[in-house]
Parts: sequence; structure tokens; C-alpha cells
Amino acid sequence: MRVLMLSWEYPPVVVGGLGRHVHALATHLVELGHEVVVLCRHDAGTDAVTHPTVEVEHEGVRVIRVAEDPTHLTFEKDLVAWTLAMGHSMVRAGLRLASWRPDVVHAHDWLVTHPAIALADFLAVPLVATIHATEAGRHSGWLSQPMNQQIHSVEWWLANRADALITCSASMRAEVSHLFEITDIAVIHNGISPRSWRPSPATVRAARERHSPDGTPVVVYFGRLEWEKGVHDLLAALPRVRRAFPGTRLVVAGQGRQASALVAQSRKLRVRRSVDFVGHLPDRTLVALLAAADVVVLPSRYEPFGIVALEAAAAGAPLVASTAGGLAELVVDGVTGLSVTPGDVEGIAEAIQAVLTDPTGAARRARAAKARLAAEFNWQGIAEQTADVYRTAEVRDHPTLGRPKIATGNAFTV
Repeated sequence: MRVLMLSWEYPPVVVGGLGRHVHALATHLVELGHEVVVLCRHDAGTDAVTHPTVEVEHEGVRVIRVAEDPTHLTFEKDLVAWTLAMGHSMVRAGLRLASWRPDVVHAHDWLVTHPAIALADFLAVPLVATIHATEAGRHSGWLSQPMNQQIHSVEWWLANRADALITCSASMRAEVSHLFEITDIAVIHNGISPRSWRPSPATVRAARERHSPDGTPVVVYFGRLEWEKGVHDLLAALPRVRRAFPGTRLVVAGQGRQASALVAQSRKLRVRRSVDFVGHLPDRTLVALLAAADVVVLPSRYEPFGIVALEAAAAGAPLVASTAGGLAELVVDGVTGLSVTPGDVEGIAEAIQAVLTDPTGAARRARAAKARLAAEFNWQGIAEQTADVYRTAEVRDHPTLGRPKIATGNAFTV
């Protein structure tokens, strides 16, 4: 089949797990014999002079990276307007594919809603959408600000306009079904290629020496630095862990809007010298860090899937994870890791201490987690499942859609 994918991130432009997902799905679809074109973007803050629209073929995928328009819009301050401008660039690039007609358009998340719908309509082909997360979910059900409501309404439009809908976990299916009043939703997990997460012993030793030269325990968090990721809960737990295991260090890898607030919190808790904020790490460095860790902690308060849990497992790291969203489906408490209630600071501290107290048991759980990957989270199987959705998707008659109602209270209790 010919597949036109739209995504606001695609390597090397990676913000979170979505970029990795789209890249892996696209390349594995190509391995199965499908033709894939990806419409994506350059880094934010560039323009058509410094970063013109380019087309390259990489790993068999035809990647069209569109230039930003001249308007002075920034992702941080003008999110919705910036997204609309990006979409306009994608529409123009998509219309120039006149000699190549897709069998299906696949939209990844709300930021590409406008160009995906426009191109699917123009081409008269099925629109498949993957909802990776929701605005209501990111804000614990509250849509109290104008931007929250705008994003929610775009998500609602994409979900209700799509001819076929995919979520990455059963918990996300329940969330999307409730929020957007849709029942026909396919669940297709994210995947991982375990071989790419096997570091050399030398890089693991170097990571260990860098963050724990005196051999004290190393706790690692990696991912976006956003409130819903719960890093503030992990920081709050650190003093308790250090009282039980003096010298314990925390490495925080990632970027996000909460970065400065987390640094300030570490100072307030008087653990700043025990926390390494290392920012975004290249894959090789990150894999070595995970393999060197005594425990990786994923304290999310909201997590649609949790591909980071698969990455930690692939690196062989003992895992402590909250039961938020998809993490509850990925981590079997006591078997492949230890689970904690989202937001439970004392529970996080106790779980970390349990791992450090019993390294043999932690290693056993880490091996069990790694053993699941090839059978349950194989990208080839995921690509085959996605292709099946493409084959069965049909252009449907859609009613004219008005504006959705916005919950005045918590969207999850309505």
C-alpha cells in the first residue's frame, strides 16, 4: 500500500516518544513492502531561508521536511497558531505529490489534524488517526484554559473525522472513547527494537564512573520534563532514599517546561548536589546510562503508553514505575518491575529502597522484563497490525460536525 503519514516530529526532530514511534512504524512498513511518505517539519524557530523544504529518502522512507512560513510565531507562545502554520506548509507539500497518490493518510496526534483532514478530503482516501495522548489526560481531566479547550476540540475533530482510529494502549482506548464518544478503536501497542539498546561494557563503565565515581547507588529518570511525568514526586522522594542509602545520586535526563522548576525544587529539598540534570542525551549515551543505573524510575501521573518502560527493559535496567495509564499494562508488579500509585512520594521512596536492598531480585525482574520484548512488542508485528487497519479502512460519510461541548468540570467525571 501507499501510505502518507503526517507527524509534527520525526528524527532527528524528536520531542518525545511520538517521533520514535512514527520512525519505527514507517521503516518497518517499508520492510513489509509498503511505500511510505512522511510529512514532517524542521526544528522550531527556523525559516525557509535557513531550512528550506527538503525531500530525502532514508531507510526506504521518503521524508518531506517542510519549511516554516515567514510569520513570527513561536511554539512556546503561539502553540495553536504555530500548529496551523505548520499544517498549511504540510498541505502545500502534500498537494505537490500529484504524481504519487496514497491509498491512506495516517495522522499522528492533534497537531497534524488540519493538513491530514485537508489532504484526505482532497485525495478522497481513508483517514487513519493515532491518538497518542489527550489534552484532558495531560491536565487530569481539567480543560479550564482557552488553549486547553482549543486543543481538546481539535482532538475531538480528528477522532470523529477519522475513518479508523488507533490508540497505543487499552487505557488510552477507554480515555478516547469516553472523551470523544467513540467506540470503534483499535489498540496497537508501541514497540521496540531491543538490539539497538545493548551498550558496550566500556560505555556502561564510563557512565557509572561519571555519575557515581565512589560507587554509591544511581537512580535514573529519563523522558520529558513535564508536570504529568511526575519528576517532582521522584525529587520529593530522594531525601528519604538518601537517608536509607547515603550518597545515592539521581540523574535526570530530558528537557521540558518544568526543567527550571525541578532545579529550584532540588535546591529547596537540599539535594541539588545529588542530582545531575543532564538534558537530552544521544541514544548511545542514554542506553549506557540506563544500563549503568541501579534503578530506573518512571513516576508518571499520566502516561498513555510508556515506551520509556520498554527502553529501560531493553537496556536491562531494574524498573520502578507508576500505574498511570499504559504503564500499568507494561509493568507487572513484582514480576517485571515494581509498581507504585501515581503521586505517592512515600511509595516511590519505598520501591527504590526495595530495589537497592535486594539487587538479586531486581536483576531477576529486569531479565523477565527484557524477555517479554521480542514476543509482545515487536515492531514487525505492530507494523502488520497497522497495515491491517489500513486495508480495512474505508472512506465513510461523515456528518457535518459542530463545535464539541467542553466539560465545565472534570472531563473524566462527566
